[in-house]
Amino acid sequence: MSRIAIKICGLSTPETVGAAVRAGASHVGFVHFPKSPRHVEPDQMRALAAAVPAHVDRVAVVVDADDEQLARLTGTGALSALQLHGKESPERVAAIRQRFSLPVWKAISVKTRADIDAAQAYAGTVDRLLFDAKTPDGAALPGGMGLRFDWTLLRGVAMPAPWGLSGGLGIDNVCDAIRLTDTPLIDVSSGVEDAPGIKSVDKIMAFCKAVSAC
Repeated sequence: MSRIAIKICGLSTPETVGAAVRAGASHVGFVHFPKSPRHVEPDQMRALAAAVPAHVDRVAVVVDADDEQLARLTGTGALSALQLHGKESPERVAAIRQRFSLPVWKAISVKTRADIDAAQAYAGTVDRLLFDAKTPDGAALPGGMGLRFDWTLLRGVAMPAPWGLSGGLGIDNVCDAIRLTDTPLIDVSSGVEDAPGIKSVDKIMAFCKAVSAC
């Protein structure tokens, strides 16, 4: 088992979910966002999550979802957490956390140190922050594009909540990312794909092995 928590995100098939579990991932992520090539519907998410053992957390990733969408997802009874990857305010995060009684993660899009400092506003409202690369203006997706930010920006930051690192991670650079940031959790999506939305069993296994060896 890796000393660093590993989340394999954007899973959509039983084979790749099984690979993530076998490889030692601590978290698996399922994206519910129709514009994403990784999008899964609530029924598909329920089926995939049902095959995941209890010691692995099951995270639904949404973008500015309304309460009706969140109710459909949480109604499956299969989720461990919600990950908010849009422009949700601290007040919205707190309201979701209270209404749906699940741990809530908030993705923070980073380009400069000011973006990281802005995460302080979520203190007390969120269960985990996830620092991801800010996508270009007008991009169709808020993440999962294989972009990275300057990881040294995270040095010396007093975090207001547990946190993790995402964006542009792959087998070849994940150890550098861990060394530079001392992150307790690594979140990968496009870095273990053969094409957008097409996860590779071999790459999932190799990535988790690489993290364990860091």
